[in-house]
Amino acid sequence: MRTTVDLNDRLMADALKWVGESTKTGTINESMKIAVAFKKRMKLLTMAGKVKLDVDLNATRNRK
Repeated sequence: MRTTVDLNDRLMADALKWVGESTKTGTINESMKIAVAFKKRMKLLTMAGKVKLDVDLNATRNRK
C-alpha cells in the first residue's frame, strides 16, 4: 500500500542504523513488525497470573 508520511529525519537515521535494513521502506516495515511483536508480548505480560492452567507436568514429561 502506498502512503505518504512525514518522518523525523533523526529517527529514520537511527532506525536505518539499528534495524539493519538498507531501505527506508524495509526499515519502516521491519520496525512495524518489531513494534507489533513488542505490543503483543506486553499484552501477554499483563495476563500473567490471570490464566489458570490445570496441567499434570509429570504426565506431560513422561509422554512419548
